Amino acid sequence: MYLKATRNQPGARGLPLFSAAIFTLIAAACSVGPDSHVAASHQGPTAHAENKPKAAKPYVLVGAGDIAACSVLAGAEATAKLIEQIPGTVFAAGDLAYERGTAAEFRDCYGTTWGRFKDRTKPTPGNHDYNYGGGAAYFAYWGGAAGTPDKSYYGFDLGNWHVVALNTNCAAPGVGGCGTGSPQEKWLKQDLAEHASSCIAAFGHHALYSSGVFPSHAAHPELKDLWRDLYEAHADLILAGHEHSYERFAPQDPDANADEKSGMREMVVGTGGRSHDPLGTARPNSEVRNIDTYGVLKLTLWPDRYQWEFIPVNADGFRDSGEGMCHNAARQRGDAKK
Repeated sequence: MYLKATRNQPGARGLPLFSAAIFTLIAAACSVGPDSHVAASHQGPTAHAENKPKAAKPYVLVGAGDIAACSVLAGAEATAKLIEQIPGTVFAAGDLAYERGTAAEFRDCYGTTWGRFKDRTKPTPGNHDYNYGGGAAYFAYWGGAAGTPDKSYYGFDLGNWHVVALNTNCAAPGVGGCGTGSPQEKWLKQDLAEHASSCIAAFGHHALYSSGVFPSHAAHPELKDLWRDLYEAHADLILAGHEHSYERFAPQDPDANADEKSGMREMVVGTGGRSHDPLGTARPNSEVRNIDTYGVLKLTLWPDRYQWEFIPVNADGFRDSGEGMCHNAARQRGDAKK
């Protein structure tokens, strides 16, 4: 437009203006000064960036177990306020409606607190959820989202992560045990085989290991065969409740041997709001424990790693955070280098 405009100038002024324009363009083209370098590089990276693949976004899994009791609903109301502020998938790790898991308790207690996030929640039952009618109200409340009494375990994907919801009430109606060859164990082995390249997390109500003061309540050896299947599939995380406390374990194998390279990190998060339980002597590999804080565990799941953060209902309350690597992603990187 500048050249066209100068050509339209009348009289002898047109030539000088035209010459000046040509000189300016030549000088700009030949310039190697810092200003011209910045101007030239300004558009190049922008155009190049548009062609770059976008970085993978993480998924969020957040939740707890041992949640809503009509007689003491304040705890569940407080943890629900935390969930309200955290987008993502919610895990509800059993004992959702105290004391008996009736339809009224699910409607009036769980439903009015964590029930606000029902459409984004993945549940698993606790022992209290079976106290009335063999879990009838639990399955009625959740419908297809919880499976059926005869197949109350399932898996789902969050990006590169495959998450397994286990029913750890091994003797409950319809479950059929948790040992090798049981319906759930056979299903788990097949499900894990179908997700051999995924990062793996699992959750259920009971823990194989915890430091609870009452051994029969704290540790559940009947779960060891399920743990073994998870371990052999290179699972990374196992989440549980049942103990009304928070406890984080270092990576370990199903026999409680420390295993930093291939072990699974168990995290007990029975902090949903029902009450607090005491802890006894710390078990091997127990790294962090707390018995007086309600809160939720937030997991940020990246394609090759995870970050955890325990968020308390009180801003100045107990906190815990850290990160770990995904075993299967690390194995694939190792295979690619060979």
